[in-house]
This record gives sequence, C-alpha cells and structure tokens, in this order.
Amino acid sequence: MTTHSSIPVLDLGGLLLVTIQGELPDDAAVALQEEVTETISRTGARGLIIDIGSLEMVDSFLARVLAEVAAASRLLAARAVLVGMRPAVAITLVELGLTLPGLATARTLTEAAAGFGVSIEHAGSRGQGET
Repeated sequence: MTTHSSIPVLDLGGLLLVTIQGELPDDAAVALQEEVTETISRTGARGLIIDIGSLEMVDSFLARVLAEVAAASRLLAARAVLVGMRPAVAITLVELGLTLPGLATARTLTEAAAGFGVSIEHAGSRGQGET
C-alpha cells in the first residue's frame, strides 16, 4: 500500500506505536488512518498506542480521525490508547464537545503499554521518569 503519511507505524510485537510529531495536515491524517488499519489487519496487532504528546492542539478533523482509528481498531479486534495529551488539548476537545468515543487514554507510553501487559524498560534511565 502506498501511503502519504510520513508517520511511521511501529510494530512492537503485537502492539503498534504511532507517534505524531508536530501538526498533521488533513491528508496526512487520512493516510495515517489507512496505514494504521492496514497494519492492524496485516499483523494481527492486539493494540495500538497513539502518542500525541508533541501536539499543541487537536482540531475537530484530527479528533474525528483519531476516533475513527479507534473504531476501526475495535472492529479489527485491537484496542486503541491515546497517550501524552496536553492539558490545553484536553480543554479544547471538551470545549468543542469532542469526546473521542472508544479511545482510551493514558498519561505515558509506559502506562499505556502496561495496560496491555507489556513492560517498557528505558535504556539508561535507571528508574527515573517516564516517557
């Protein structure tokens, strides 16, 4: 499948990780949605972690795409978790009336992975802080 998304979908052995770095144009969001669902189908992944920690804002279109990714993931027997949401993003989503149905949240990547029974070791962190 040809993709217009420059965001890698990493397969971590049954879990997929998507890290959105910076603003995501609408066409790239749609391409990412297609790539994620194709990757879940192809790999049989049981979970998807979407890290939005670097996003300053999430508009209504991206919020809808994230909710649709979660819905498609559920239909493909995978659970989606959104991590790293900034307080300003959460406030904006609430103000817009966007609830992201079916999309679980976690504060950190480590917390999200733990929800799937996966422990993440941070090389060189020696137990300090989390991603």
